[in-house]
Amino acid sequence: MTDLASLRESIANALGGAVVGAVMARGELTFEVQAAAVREVMTHLRDVGEFKILVDVCGVDWPQRAKRFDVVYHLLSLTQNARLRIKAQVGEGESIPTIADIYPTAGWFERETFDMYGVPFAEHPDMRRILTDYGFSGYPLRKDFPLTGYVELRYDDELKRVVYQPVQLVQEFRDFDFMSPWEGAPHILPGDEKAAMAPGVASGDPGKKP
Repeated sequence: MTDLASLRESIANALGGAVVGAVMARGELTFEVQAAAVREVMTHLRDVGEFKILVDVCGVDWPQRAKRFDVVYHLLSLTQNARLRIKAQVGEGESIPTIADIYPTAGWFERETFDMYGVPFAEHPDMRRILTDYGFSGYPLRKDFPLTGYVELRYDDELKRVVYQPVQLVQEFRDFDFMSPWEGAPHILPGDEKAAMAPGVASGDPGKKP
């Protein structure tokens, strides 16, 4: 397996100012790069670094950050037996260059990132939604996207077609405390009444009564 420390040094030296930072954690190497330089970085990693396989492209939403989104690329080199993660920060309303012509598998991955986070990829050959339905409003994986969405889809028997309408909740949201019932729930659960029995009854001794 390739030594990650040596790999980090060689890539950082080759790419110069395109690399903002590099981190090694839990046996994984991550580079943060300038969004505008992502094509330069990916071309170098494919042709020189021998990272021929693009495993995934995804997004991460940091709502409180000035550059709200991370676009994350996962690369694999079979010859070096190494994996590499590339991250680029993109602000809301900004775009990042496509790499679909460098790694053809990026075509659908970039469409998914656009569909879920609203990050457009400049010069993408088919920049449209891929998972949500036609006319879908919003970007589901953003942290501020409501759990119910904005609209719902149903079949209207009178109109004889599928229609969109604003979400209508039939009941208020329940307030979940996510406390395990085995770790001190404040209310009595069915079956807990046996805890008040005498020790003999609780252990199954039929000769004793509470």
